[in-house]
Amino acid sequence: MAKLDSAKEELGWLKVLFTVLAAMDVSLVAWVSQTYGTARNALLFVAIAAAALLTVSAIWINQIAYRKIRELRDL
Repeated sequence: MAKLDSAKEELGWLKVLFTVLAAMDVSLVAWVSQTYGTARNALLFVAIAAAALLTVSAIWINQIAYRKIRELRDL
């Protein structure tokens, strides 16, 4: 039973992390779209790179969460 509780707790933390990453990603993309014409090119480049990194991180966390869900089926 302890293994099941541990897996559920880890899944909960992954959900929180995914939500934070997704919110940051959406906010950054919205900022880039609003300031595209007025912001400096270097700042836009860094923001776009950060958004790409956040997107990849969210996808990675999502895959880990689905793997953990599949593990829960076996417990």
